[in-house]
Amino acid sequence: MVAGRVVPRRLRRRLVVAFILVAGMSAGGLATGSYLMLRQARFDGSLQRAAADARYQLVVAAQFLPLTDARRTDLLASFEESGRHVLLVAGDTQASNPRYAPTPDPDLRATVAAGQLGFQRTPGRPHLLVVGGRIPGSAAELYVVTVEDDLVDALDQLRTASVVGWAVVVLLAAGVGNVLARRTLEPVGRASRAARAVAEGLLHTRLPVRGRDEFSAWASSFNEMAEALETKIEALSEAQARERRFTGDVAHELRTPVTALVAAASLLADQLDALPADARRAAELLVADVVRLRRLVEELMEISRLDAGREVLATRPVDVGALLRGIVAAHPGAARTSVDGDAPPVVTDPRRLERILTNLVANGVDHGGGDLRAEIRHSAAGLVVEVADRGPGIPAEHLAHIFDRFYKADPARTGPGSGLGLAIARENARLLGGRLDVTSEVGHGTRFRLTLPLDTGDTSCDA
Repeated sequence: MVAGRVVPRRLRRRLVVAFILVAGMSAGGLATGSYLMLRQARFDGSLQRAAADARYQLVVAAQFLPLTDARRTDLLASFEESGRHVLLVAGDTQASNPRYAPTPDPDLRATVAAGQLGFQRTPGRPHLLVVGGRIPGSAAELYVVTVEDDLVDALDQLRTASVVGWAVVVLLAAGVGNVLARRTLEPVGRASRAARAVAEGLLHTRLPVRGRDEFSAWASSFNEMAEALETKIEALSEAQARERRFTGDVAHELRTPVTALVAAASLLADQLDALPADARRAAELLVADVVRLRRLVEELMEISRLDAGREVLATRPVDVGALLRGIVAAHPGAARTSVDGDAPPVVTDPRRLERILTNLVANGVDHGGGDLRAEIRHSAAGLVVEVADRGPGIPAEHLAHIFDRFYKADPARTGPGSGLGLAIARENARLLGGRLDVTSEVGHGTRFRLTLPLDTGDTSCDA
């Protein structure tokens, strides 16, 4: 045997093993990542729905105050008849259904005792999600129990299907790899380049089909797979577009009834002092929630307009320093805010710039205790505006998602907002041709940096 010569069988075996490894690891990674993402999304969705329902049920439970023995019994019976299992902790613990009566752990009890909404999940069957809080106007605690058995079963089935699919992919890879290994290195190299291109996102990549041999058949299969994947990606993109249109349509349809609600809530707010004490708290909650609903609808409409690309810039020279100082002076919680530096007027859209700066100041006041420092300066990149607070800071695991829509960090940084403010601010910054970045250090505060070009020009959003 000539030294350095590779035995065909050995080379073929190496190619088959390599093909199995690549296909198996790719399919396994994709299946595992998809499963974990979907699992987290489903659990998060279940928690969000349960939390929203719990907030409403706490308001409903307040109607049974004061909690006499008879009213406790009526409260538990009312919830059980409506299909909800609850625990009532008012001195002792009472369950509407003994079968669904998990014991709240000390961390959950401490969170609820602090006046916050808390949750826990219990292992085993039944799988229970417990969301609890204090009943408004009372020291009593109400815990709403949600059964998640169907959700867990669905996730188990998905995991089993993913494992079976991964095994099928590995077996298919072994067969296809054995066929490809019999061919010359040229078509193998071509197939490798095509697969790499698809993995990098070039979904229009296709392999040439020449003749009727095994590689041609595999090339056809590859093309069909790539076409199916491209079709699926396009379908997902269209679904995302439909979802965004749906969001805009819903916000538009809600605008009129919400306007009426706001008017009614305004009248109710004027009469709060005339209401009985036991009804005043519920009315105050109603007014506050109507205001939040109006703000949410307005933000949904704005984000849908940004997605649709229908926003046109109306630019003119703007004194950024004067604009920022005016925003700080108008904000009731920004008394300890200092604004340093100045800059010559910049040509930009004043309404959108004001939207960004207002959001940054309000965010700093809400989460940084109102102790802010704003700085305006020129740099090589253009005009820079920095707004820094001395709050608790944002953990690194949340920092990458702070501009995501509806995203909120830990409960210590959640507030009455919808989670759309920073996303809208970044979209507006992009419209102005600039960028909005954030840095944060836990225990030392958070700093937002807005960078704008010196002249945006008159342009439209290209979504």
